[in-house]
Amino acid sequence: MEEAAGSEASFCLQKFTISDDSKDDYQYEEVPADDEFSLQGDDEDLSKALQTIQEQAEDAHILALQSVLTSEKSVSELPEAIDDFFCNFLVRFGMSRTLDCFQTEWYELVQRGVFTAKDTGLVPTVYTHNQQLEAENMCLKKDLENYKVAANKAKEAFLKMQRERDFHRMHHKRVVQEKNRLVCDIKRLKAHYASYEPVLKQLTEKYQTTLRQKMLTTLERDRALEQVTGLQATLENLESGCANQIPVTKANHECQRKKELGPTQKALQEARQQKNLGAKSSSYDPVKGAEKIGKRYPKDSEFPVDTQVNPYFVHAKEYTQPLKSGEYKLSNALKVHNLAVNCLVSHPRKDIVVTGSDDHLWKMWALPDGNIIMTGEGHTDWLSGCCFHPSGTQLVTSSRDTTVRIWDFSKHGCILTLEGHAHAVWDCSWHSCGDFVASASMDKTSKIWDVNSERCRYTMYGHKDSVNSIEFLQFSNTVLTSSADKTLSLWDARTGLRVYTFYGHLHSCNHATFNMKGDTIASCDSSGMMKLWDIRKSAPILSIDAGPHPAKQVIFDHSGRVVALASSDGSVKVLQLERGQLSSLRGHGGEVRSITFHHRAEQLLSGGADGTVCLWS
Repeated sequence: MEEAAGSEASFCLQKFTISDDSKDDYQYEEVPADDEFSLQGDDEDLSKALQTIQEQAEDAHILALQSVLTSEKSVSELPEAIDDFFCNFLVRFGMSRTLDCFQTEWYELVQRGVFTAKDTGLVPTVYTHNQQLEAENMCLKKDLENYKVAANKAKEAFLKMQRERDFHRMHHKRVVQEKNRLVCDIKRLKAHYASYEPVLKQLTEKYQTTLRQKMLTTLERDRALEQVTGLQATLENLESGCANQIPVTKANHECQRKKELGPTQKALQEARQQKNLGAKSSSYDPVKGAEKIGKRYPKDSEFPVDTQVNPYFVHAKEYTQPLKSGEYKLSNALKVHNLAVNCLVSHPRKDIVVTGSDDHLWKMWALPDGNIIMTGEGHTDWLSGCCFHPSGTQLVTSSRDTTVRIWDFSKHGCILTLEGHAHAVWDCSWHSCGDFVASASMDKTSKIWDVNSERCRYTMYGHKDSVNSIEFLQFSNTVLTSSADKTLSLWDARTGLRVYTFYGHLHSCNHATFNMKGDTIASCDSSGMMKLWDIRKSAPILSIDAGPHPAKQVIFDHSGRVVALASSDGSVKVLQLERGQLSSLRGHGGEVRSITFHHRAEQLLSGGADGTVCLWS
């Protein structure tokens, strides 16, 4: 034991010695080697120092034992000394003062030699094992308590889940019962609706028939009023003896067909022709001369005199200012077709619009609610153009199927099909007298058709590419065409000859139209360029770049001061000529393909590739 204490002391002294090669800046005093080192004090102080060293060694031993206890090796394999056992016991229960007294007295006895560490022996292994078992038992009891708590929580959670399961099971049964009840109700409602469906279909058919009858009745009434007005004018002419009197009509301004003329009108026409022949016997007109010699087709209609007064011009003078300042707003959007709307035309007197579409159909709609009045089926390809008869009782349509069809609303169908073009027909127009129809085709030609004789009177050659649009000047025999060869042409419908050609567009001309006065032409091309032309000067007066997207159609309002343009960028361009302001109206989901003004110029209508017609007011 003493040797161990000495070794511990020498270890501690060696632990706190400073090596000679220390590199810190502190100046240590040199201790002579021959000086004797002596402890201050008596033997009691020496024993206290040794006791302190022994206590430190004991603490190190306790720490080593603790590390052994935490190791994988079992403690029971290492027998414990008696003094270590008591020290561990006192440390475990926190009896520090008793531990100090025990260690002091124990090491004094050992120092005096009363007994040695070997004499005390070791703690029996059974006792140590019992202590381990007690410790394990305590740990197991703690684990048991924890497991009981966890089991109680799991039990509560299980009971809660059982209650929730029962609730959801009951709710599921209730939902199944509700579903079964709803299924029964739906079946009953379906059966009930099936019983009413024939009645609804009959009511719908009756409603459509009533609408058509209403429209036809109004048309017949208008026709009767026009006939009365014509008879009154005839009586006035007979009384006054005037042979050359301009017929006064409200809206149609048509030359009556020979098969529809009454006895009085026939007599008046014969007298008029005889007087004209007597007055012009000295002059020779090629067109009239050919008719005097004899007609090859006796049913051919006569072209009206080209000096008729446009009655609409009186109304146009009332529009000294545009009806709208260009601030158009979308008032309604009607889904009229499933496919694109290619053409659009407004009735000359009523709140009715006709649309032609890629679905091979034309439809007649009532404004502004969009109720369908009539549907026309007969074309075998998409429709490209449509135009009302001046009286509003008939309709002409053109299609990619190379035909031009004439429809009579009173007969609910097509009454005439005009065939002769080799390729798609792009556009059609009706003469103000109602006896002639003009058509423009992709085959580079345009044709003048006689409705009465049901034949082509003239085929107009001259364009080098597709003829995209055609239009009669109102109450005139002048025809305007636009072509993909970048030119516009004026034609004489009586001879089928070209009168003048306008040059200036750099791209394909898609559409051209007259204003109400007939002195200005508006045209547009595939680059979005819009031009205004002075007919009297035969020169362009204005160019507006509304591109770069192609322009589909251009139209004047009744005042001639506002021009509307249908653009492929999905907008309607509105140009105010007086202020030179160009605005855009957007409401379509695709390109705008057709555009027109309401017959009272109260609204602007546009048809788009999304199958809708937008009303701007």
